[in-house]
Amino acid sequence: MAVWSQVSVGFVIEADRFDGEYYKPDALVAIRRIAEKGGQELASMADILTGRTPSDYDDDGCLSVVRSGDLVAPLIYPTCERPFLKAQPSHDRFRLRRGDILISSIGMGSIGKISLVVDATDLITVSEVTILRDATIPPELLFTYLASSTGQSQIEREITGATGQQHLLKSKVGRILIPAALNDIGSALRNMVQETYERQEAGRVAYTAAESLLESALGLDKVDLTPRLFYEVEHSGVTKAKRFDAEYFTPREQNLIASLSRDHRTLADVARLATRRFRPKEDTEFHYIEIGDVTGCGTADSRPVPGVSAPSRAQWIVCSGDVITTTVRPIRRLSAIIKPEQTGFVCSSGFAVLEPTGIEPEVLLTYLRLPLVCELLDLHTTASMYPAISTTDLMRIPISLPDESTRDRIVANIRESFIARREARCRLHEAKRIVEEAILGG
Repeated sequence: MAVWSQVSVGFVIEADRFDGEYYKPDALVAIRRIAEKGGQELASMADILTGRTPSDYDDDGCLSVVRSGDLVAPLIYPTCERPFLKAQPSHDRFRLRRGDILISSIGMGSIGKISLVVDATDLITVSEVTILRDATIPPELLFTYLASSTGQSQIEREITGATGQQHLLKSKVGRILIPAALNDIGSALRNMVQETYERQEAGRVAYTAAESLLESALGLDKVDLTPRLFYEVEHSGVTKAKRFDAEYFTPREQNLIASLSRDHRTLADVARLATRRFRPKEDTEFHYIEIGDVTGCGTADSRPVPGVSAPSRAQWIVCSGDVITTTVRPIRRLSAIIKPEQTGFVCSSGFAVLEPTGIEPEVLLTYLRLPLVCELLDLHTTASMYPAISTTDLMRIPISLPDESTRDRIVANIRESFIARREARCRLHEAKRIVEEAILGG
């Protein structure tokens, strides 16, 4: 169905845009309504800054680096469970502040994402992130508006460049109109954002409890992980492992492997590798889960994609109860349970899709996200620029199971975590709804 917009030549020249998408009728109506009610350009209401990418990263660094892909988390703070890269302190780091609003300015799937910094302790950011600072209205209000459908519509209008090379320039961000009506709902929005944070933290605490239960039940808290400079291995051990790299044979890794192998089980004994191949249809939209959509709490978001635009990596169909885990850089702990409403969604070929057969999905998820297990997975990766573990090696990873009572407690904690996080999302969605009604209701 055709959609028509008529705009003056002067408007086109002033906007310096000639593409039809920029002049969608719904977007123009919303912008006109905001302007008529005293809306102001963002550039007049806040400082618009650009982050600075560290010249080097360091796994032992004390600073967490917030990148564009991390902005899938609406609230940013040190324990928000994003896989932040680390860096050491330096004079050229761009340090974040509490109340900063972050906008992803690059990256397919992440461009235009919005996050609010609620605790900036030891957080820095990079050049592909735009920062809004010292706004004339409370940051909770500005964040909620920009995250709403009306705010996102304005942001999407300002994205330029071809597919795969899109950018959201700082100068374009400054043109976004901010409605004056936000001041009338400020108290309600601030409370909702605070409640979102509290429920999100409750979810994190419940998940951490499940993780601690599993680590203790498996005895991982008692494994000797002391690093040693010198050690030796018999030739038969090297031949059996078919490995010659020193890292694999460190006492730390061998003690870990021995502890996890006590039941003589592997992942293949408790889960099946699902290979339901996806075949896109040009006229059919599907929901796509890529690596950046995995949250830090064991769930995954998705985005609708037209069949004609299906990425080549859109490969596996997922079903409720599946556990997806990244095979690329597994040290990042990116695993998730597929929810019932996500049955039929499609995930990237960068995931292995596991169908639990002898283990609860919640327990398998917790196991795959244990830091020590991710360390072991990382030990089996190959290649340097794009390190990945093969599905063959993945299914051979040892696993031990705690008793049924412990597993039940883990399942309960994980479900409690999911409920708390779902409540957090609901509070944020409610805040966005209030913003929409305030802007467009009258």
